[in-house]
Amino acid sequence: MKHLTILKVALRALARNKLRSALTLLGMVFGVGAVIAMVSLGQGAQKMVQDQIQSVGTNLLFVQPGSRNTGGAQTGAGFNPTLTAEDIDAIAQEIPVVLAASPMVNNRSQLIFGNQNWQTQLVGTNEYAPEVRSWKMAAGEFFNDGDVKSANRVIVLGKTVADNLFQGIDPIGQSLRVRNLPFRVVGVLEGKGQSAMGQDQDDLAVIPYTTAQKKLRRSPLLWIDNAMVVTSSPLASRVAETQIGELLRQRHNLRPGDPDDFQVRNLTDVAQAAEQVTTILTLFLGSIAAVSLLVGGIGIMNIMLVSVTERTREIGIRMAVGARAGQIRMQFLTESVVLSLAGGAIGILFGAALAVAISRVMGWPVLVSSLAVIVSFAFSAAVGVFFGYYPAHRAASLDPIEALRYE
Repeated sequence: MKHLTILKVALRALARNKLRSALTLLGMVFGVGAVIAMVSLGQGAQKMVQDQIQSVGTNLLFVQPGSRNTGGAQTGAGFNPTLTAEDIDAIAQEIPVVLAASPMVNNRSQLIFGNQNWQTQLVGTNEYAPEVRSWKMAAGEFFNDGDVKSANRVIVLGKTVADNLFQGIDPIGQSLRVRNLPFRVVGVLEGKGQSAMGQDQDDLAVIPYTTAQKKLRRSPLLWIDNAMVVTSSPLASRVAETQIGELLRQRHNLRPGDPDDFQVRNLTDVAQAAEQVTTILTLFLGSIAAVSLLVGGIGIMNIMLVSVTERTREIGIRMAVGARAGQIRMQFLTESVVLSLAGGAIGILFGAALAVAISRVMGWPVLVSSLAVIVSFAFSAAVGVFFGYYPAHRAASLDPIEALRYE
């Protein structure tokens, strides 16, 4: 029998038992669909993290207060005021590969304009923040060095804050209140939209860090919360990371053997760690879903064994009229592979639709990659061959005389 004839015979045999074939397909549909959906979610998470990091830049360093031993008790990183704006100025001035550095003093405050109010993140920083954080101006201008030195009450608004507070009124030059203090609006940042994590990047307001320290916090200790440092390239960030550590240890009078009272985090390292985590997550989700594929394969094998038993007399007749064992084996193997491939094709569509549905309901990004589709389809064929071989071999091994006697 030619291959085309074998395929036609296999299709007719499957069509004679439509309900059984359909139910057998479901195992493969759900198995492949689960793999596609889980891998798509995992790869979507991976792309989300990559996009988030790329939007910030891989030539960024984060400097934050570290732990400190106070009275024999070790406090956690970030909970002790150990950084000053002077430290950040020294980093910008003394390390050649550093292009700019911005201290950060963060608060959450309510902004009031007329009868409107808006709760937002209030960021205190310096005049280099637009370069460090890739901010562009939609209107007005960013505050300058003089505003920082004088701790002027000037403010730059994110697009979300400007739209909600001023509702069509030109905010430039207007006065709003922050903790009962008047601030003059000097600029509005260009909108960035939502981040890959779904966070509104325009829901913020920016003031000079000196203003945040002296007029909002009103603390005699002028510490900063953290800082961002931009270098000339990701490779330069490696050099700067070491040099910043040496400089801060010198400025903080730390002796050899003393632990750092600060942390320097390289965004490149964060990106690599995040990629490893999301890759492991994708493989884990895919592996769990692949178990259902094996269950589908076992279902195919069981149905094919039932089919061999039911068609024992038919097999005997075929052998009696000249069909060879290899042709019988190929026919049943073809039926198994056709079932698994059909289930795989439908499962790919089902999995992609399921992934998109999950994305819309939960706001989670998905990425249906061609590689995942190809691998799933190929694995479906392999499942058909692997689980179909034993029933096919059993059919080919039947004794023709005994098969003809079978009732």
